[in-house]
Amino acid sequence: MPFGRLERTQGDTPMSEINVTPLVDVMLVLVVIFIITAPLLASSIRLDLPKAEGTQPGDAPKFVTLVVDKAGQAFLNDKAVSPEQLATQLAASAKQNPETEIQLRADQGVPYGKVVEVMGIAHKAGLSRIGFVAEPSK
Repeated sequence: MPFGRLERTQGDTPMSEINVTPLVDVMLVLVVIFIITAPLLASSIRLDLPKAEGTQPGDAPKFVTLVVDKAGQAFLNDKAVSPEQLATQLAASAKQNPETEIQLRADQGVPYGKVVEVMGIAHKAGLSRIGFVAEPSK
């Protein structure tokens, strides 16, 4: 008695590739969580500091603005000064706070020698922190 064969259909072949999309999704979520929580962990220590009479609240870093225009004239905090006046005023600022920063704004047309001269006056007065201010290019 012949029996008919039952035909079997071939099932799907196993996938041999790894799907990395869920892995990337999980990693991006973890990165976002770390970005948000990292600043909170840095300042998590709460202190009740003691009070003392000799302490002063922390001041923001002090700075003076020094401008050199196209003609080579120096302006300290928007007031025209001669090189001698500049030296005495910068020395007074250095005496008050040696960490005073100079924000130097020089015109493009100012000769390099004039900028170096102003920097030398500042350094001689005791101020060595000089920041050059420029406009961003468009």
